[in-house]
Amino acid sequence: KDIQYIRSYYYNKLEFIRFDSNLGKYVGYTELGVKNAEIWNNNPSLIASETAQREVYCLTNVGIDYQTA
Repeated sequence: KDIQYIRSYYYNKLEFIRFDSNLGKYVGYTELGVKNAEIWNNNPSLIASETAQREVYCLTNVGIDYQTA
């Protein structure tokens, strides 16, 4: 199975930016989100850190969530 890590940021209940591990970058959904995505995507250490979260958070815990009795 492919595991996808998504980190979303909201303001006033509206998602304005999201990191998607399948895309390997931030995607903006509002004017502010698009501007931030452009800045954040040009920071290789930030992208590497977010990409690593897929393994640290998702892959580590998927075995716990899908344990068989």
